[in-house]
Amino acid sequence: MAEPIPHRPPMSQDKLDTQPSYKLLSVIVPVYNERNTVTEILRRMRLVELPIDLEVIVVDDGSTDGTDRVLAALEDSTVRVLTHRTNQGKGSAVRTGLQTARGDLVLIQDADLEYDPSDWTRLLQPVLNGRAKVVYGSRYIGEREAVSLRRWMADRGLSALASVLYNSAISDMQTCFKLVDRQVLNSISLASEHFDLEPEITAKLLRAGHRIYEVPVSFSGRRRSEGRKYTWRDGVEAAATLVRLRFTRR
Repeated sequence: MAEPIPHRPPMSQDKLDTQPSYKLLSVIVPVYNERNTVTEILRRMRLVELPIDLEVIVVDDGSTDGTDRVLAALEDSTVRVLTHRTNQGKGSAVRTGLQTARGDLVLIQDADLEYDPSDWTRLLQPVLNGRAKVVYGSRYIGEREAVSLRRWMADRGLSALASVLYNSAISDMQTCFKLVDRQVLNSISLASEHFDLEPEITAKLLRAGHRIYEVPVSFSGRRRSEGRKYTWRDGVEAAATLVRLRFTRR
């Protein structure tokens, strides 16, 4: 005799009304002197199959290596290119992209091939399932490529500092893969011009009471000789930003 199927009460109308329905993902790609990688990163983006529509906004942040000419050939109906005449920094490039982005979800994707667009679906899943409105792609949970001890200590140290200051256990505060509901993003005011964008987003989200959901992502780190631009000074600035924003009045 078959066992009776357990009764599941229907989802309440309140829950149905509050469940967000996402239609468009805006991916903002800040670019500075990435002539050798930008073609490949856009090729990988175009291969990703998503359950929602996609727009890609590339912000050329005053490149001087011919990146602008490469981007001119790559722009099409799904990839829009914006240009800074002079280099202003990653934070400025992202904020320029946000002024144009139309999506109800926003994701930041660097153009240096360290992060793989094939992980987008992994980031989207908890948002589309209604479990989160902010998702970080963590390089330090799950399977990963080994990084240098210096980078590991710096990243983990900043994540530990953020966790202590904001009472939220985060494994990878410095990840460049940050997916945020647009309404949530609009509720915080971003002012950073450089790499301090990463701690600013995290600090302001946590101070506003938003929870950060983390999923594992792949990572292939670059060396300075390969074009890596982040330095130890940026790490010091990130720590200072976390502390400053923790004790600044809203």
